[in-house]
Amino acid sequence: MTIIAVNLVALGVVVLACSGIFFSAAGQPVSFLGMQFETTERQVIPPVVGALALVGGIALLIVNPKRAA
Repeated sequence: MTIIAVNLVALGVVVLACSGIFFSAAGQPVSFLGMQFETTERQVIPPVVGALALVGGIALLIVNPKRAA
């Protein structure tokens, strides 16, 4: 659980520091005059998601349940 929380905090900090993360994903192939074209779609991870990941990661670190031995 701690590993997930630390990863969420790290992801949240990176997304907030970069004001969102942009990446390209494969789009629909297009046929035009017998030629095949590959398209890409630009996707974004907004800063709001980074803030939620950061808050969620901190909450998991703070409210980490004690495991019974």
